Amino acid sequence: MDQLNTSVAHPARRYNYWLGGKDHFAADRESGDLLAAKFPTARIAALENRAFLRRSVRYLAEAGVRQFLDIGTGLPVPENTHEIAQRTAPESRILYVDNDPIVMTHARALTVGTPQGRTGYLEADLRDPELILGHSDLRAVLDLERPVALLLVAVLHFIHDDDQATAIVQRLLAALPPGSYLAVSNLTMDFAPPEQVALHEELLATGRTDARARSAAEFGRFFTGLQLVEPGVVAVSEWRPDRPAGERPSPTDVAIYGAVARVP
Repeated sequence: MDQLNTSVAHPARRYNYWLGGKDHFAADRESGDLLAAKFPTARIAALENRAFLRRSVRYLAEAGVRQFLDIGTGLPVPENTHEIAQRTAPESRILYVDNDPIVMTHARALTVGTPQGRTGYLEADLRDPELILGHSDLRAVLDLERPVALLLVAVLHFIHDDDQATAIVQRLLAALPPGSYLAVSNLTMDFAPPEQVALHEELLATGRTDARARSAAEFGRFFTGLQLVEPGVVAVSEWRPDRPAGERPSPTDVAIYGAVARVP
C-alpha cells in the first residue's frame, strides 16, 4: 500500500489535472505542464482515453457483462465505470483498484452504485496481481466463476518492461472464466514524427515521463489468444466512435492505442 506523498507526481492525479479536476498537487501540475509543453495534445489524449473507457464499458454492458475489474481507475470524474455499467444493467458489480490513497478516499466518498449492484474499492498495485486476485475485498464484490471485464485503461504503460506487463495481464486473465473480456489502452508513438519519438525516449530515459509507449505489435501481445472485438487495435478515438470523423482528433494527436477482446 502506497503512503501519500504529495511531493512526487502521481499518474492518477496528473490525469485528473489534465481532465480539469481539482484533486492534484503542485508536483502533479508541474509534471503535467512539463509533458504538455513537450506534447501539446496531452490533454486531448487524456480526454479521448476517458471517452474510450466510457464507450468500451457501455459496449461490454450491452454485450451482457455484469462484472468489472477496473485496475488503475484514477480519481473519480463524471461517468465512472459503475455509472455507465449500472445505467445499462443496475445489477452490475464493479471493483475499483488503485495504488494512490487519495484515489481510494475519493472513490469511497463519491462513487456509490445502485442498490441492485455492488461497488467496491481495493488499494493495491497492478504489479501485484496475486494480492489483487486473492484479496477478500475482490471476492466480496466479484464472482470469478462468472465472466468479468478486466479494464486496464492507461495503466500498463507505467510498467515499462514488456515481459512483466504481459505476464501481469496473463495472470489476471488466467483467473477469469471464458466469456470474460479485456479492455486496454496504452501510449504509442506509432503516429508521431521522428523528432517526437526521440523526445519521448529522452524524457523516458531521464525520468521526466513515466509512460512507456508501445508499438502496435508490442500492444498486440496483451491480446494473444483472445478474440479481438472490431475494429481491433486502433487509436482510442477510432474505437467504435460516437462522433463523425471530421469531429474527432487525429490518431497523431491522440497517441494512445485501445482495444477490447473476449476470452474464448
